[in-house]
Amino acid sequence: MRIAIDMDEVLADPLHKFIQLYNRDYGVPLDLILDPGNEIYHHVPEHINNKWFEYINEKGFFRDLPLIEGSVEAVKKLQENHEVYIVSAATEFRNSLEDKWDWLAEHFPFISWRNIMFCGDKIVNTDVMIDDRAKNFVGFNGRKLLFTSPHNLLLTDYERVDNWQQVLDKLL
Repeated sequence: MRIAIDMDEVLADPLHKFIQLYNRDYGVPLDLILDPGNEIYHHVPEHINNKWFEYINEKGFFRDLPLIEGSVEAVKKLQENHEVYIVSAATEFRNSLEDKWDWLAEHFPFISWRNIMFCGDKIVNTDVMIDDRAKNFVGFNGRKLLFTSPHNLLLTDYERVDNWQQVLDKLL
């Protein structure tokens, strides 16, 4: 089986970093419990709600993101019996390419460079795609696993996984 795995909000946690940066720059009291269906910028005052776009475009933003719990171990297990590909829409944020490459090399050194796809649209031919963004499932013909994140909690049209153990339970 060939499995495509997204990076942000699936392997890496950009929400945690956004919250740290907002707190540092504005003293905005955010926490990690976000309202279902909302993006991070819905939780900050309107006059700074586009700051997330500046953060995400800064060189270095993606380099030190925390890992999603259990992701390294789960990807190793999946890789034992399946072809695993990391597929990230990294070209949307020019400065993210090197950061994401280095982040993957640090945390997932067992993933070959041949199995890393930085792209725009995720036009991939795999059996399974694990992603937090339903828009990436458009045109995808394989099994779609929606990895839970606050912004997608109201979506019900997809097979949902809340954590990496659930991914393993479904795919192994």
